[in-house]
Amino acid sequence: MSESIDRREFLKLAGLGGAVFASGLAGCASMAGAKQDDFYFVQLSDTHWGFKGPALNPDADGTLHKAVAAVNALALEPDFIVFTGDLTHTTDDPKERRRRLAEFRDIVGALRNKNVRFMPGEHDASLDNGQAWKELFGPSTYSFDHKGVHFIAIDNVCDASARIGEAQLAWFKADLAKQGTDARIVVFAHRPLFDLMPQWDWATRDGAQAIELLMPYRNVTVFYGHIHQEHHHMTGHIAHHSAKSLIFPLIAPGSKPKREPVPWDPAQPYRGLGFRGVDAEGQKAAFEITEYPVIKA
Repeated sequence: MSESIDRREFLKLAGLGGAVFASGLAGCASMAGAKQDDFYFVQLSDTHWGFKGPALNPDADGTLHKAVAAVNALALEPDFIVFTGDLTHTTDDPKERRRRLAEFRDIVGALRNKNVRFMPGEHDASLDNGQAWKELFGPSTYSFDHKGVHFIAIDNVCDASARIGEAQLAWFKADLAKQGTDARIVVFAHRPLFDLMPQWDWATRDGAQAIELLMPYRNVTVFYGHIHQEHHHMTGHIAHHSAKSLIFPLIAPGSKPKREPVPWDPAQPYRGLGFRGVDAEGQKAAFEITEYPVIKA
C-alpha cells in the first residue's frame, strides 16, 4: 500500500483531524515531466512561549509540550514541520527575549521529526529587527524545494512597520523567476499578505506587491498565522489559509469593533487551539488541509 493511500485512508477510517479543506491549484495537471510525489507537512503557529494569562490559557506553560506530543503521536510521520511565527510572546527585555527563544527551541527539540523549519512573528522580532531570532534560528527569508513543490518563506515581521521591504521583494522576484509559470509554489508568511483587517494589524503594508509578483504563477498557495484562527481567502486564483494558535484564539475578523482574544472555556478546554496537516497530492491539483486539536475531545 502506498504512503499516500496509507495516510488518506487512515484519516478517513479514524475520523481524525476535524474539517478537511481542499485548496485547488488550477493547472497542476499540465506540468508534464515534473516530479510530483505525494507528501504531507505539518504547520504550527503562534505558540507565544512566555505568555502568562490564566483567563486566556491557564495551561500556557503546558500547551506547547502537548502540541509537540500530539505531533509525535501522528500515525504517519510528516515530511517536514513548519512553525509560522510568534514562537514567543513579546518582551522589551533583550535578555528575556533570547531566553524565551532558547526555551522554545529546546522544547520543540523533542519533536521526533528533525526536519523542522521556523519563521519569526512580530512578537519574536519586531522590537530588534529580528536580531535575536536570527541568532538562534538563522535566516528569516529562504526557499527550498520538496518533491516538485517550491516553498518560499517571506519575512513580514522583522520590519516594525509590517513591510516586506524593497530588498526582500527583489529577492522574492528573483527567486520566483527561476520557476516556470506552471510551477507549484507554496508561500509561508506570518501576517496575511492581503488586507484582512488592517486596523487590527491583520495585513502587510506592501503585501499587494508580493501578491502581484505571484499572480503570473498559476499554482500558488499561501499558509500564514498571526490571526489565531482558521481562515480561508482567495486573491484571484491564489488561496490563503491561516492556522490556529497554540496559546489562545482571537475573535473572527470584524466581529467586534476591536480585536480581542477568546476567553478560556473550562467546559471546553483548548477549544480553538490546534495545528494542521497539509497533504500535497502529486497527481491532483489540490492540497488537503486537516485540522488537528491539541487535545482530542
